[in-house]
Amino acid sequence: MINIVLVEPRIPQNVGNIARTCAATGSPLHLIEPMGFEIDDKKLKRAGLDYWHLMDIFYYSSTEEFFSKQTGEFFFFTTKASCLYTKACYSDNCYLVFGREDAGLPASILNSGMGRNVRIPMVDKARSLNLSNAVAISVYEAIRQLDVDLH
Repeated sequence: MINIVLVEPRIPQNVGNIARTCAATGSPLHLIEPMGFEIDDKKLKRAGLDYWHLMDIFYYSSTEEFFSKQTGEFFFFTTKASCLYTKACYSDNCYLVFGREDAGLPASILNSGMGRNVRIPMVDKARSLNLSNAVAISVYEAIRQLDVDLH
């Protein structure tokens, strides 16, 4: 099982698309507030379509609450990391942690020592990938490494 964690997401369509990826891969979705939308937002529901019943979704009021309730291996996705996401060794029940679309993960998390900072490669002039694309790329790499059969 690969857990997907979104810290303070801002765009409901991204979360809806990520929810579809979570449903398709059996990955629980962890959402950390504050979010830039209400969870009943029409755009969120539309992007997730009819996949909501196929997934487990958990809500946290803060990063402190999340980290106090979860144990396991954490991978923090950031454009600032030197380690490529393909070089990380994922484990069952690990957590792939992503930050806000407009700001990424806060330095307090990246410098906490609680997990490993990893990045998805891209050309220097690109600021970042779309959040839902980054999640999809990452979760499927973890599934590939763990040789998970999703059937």
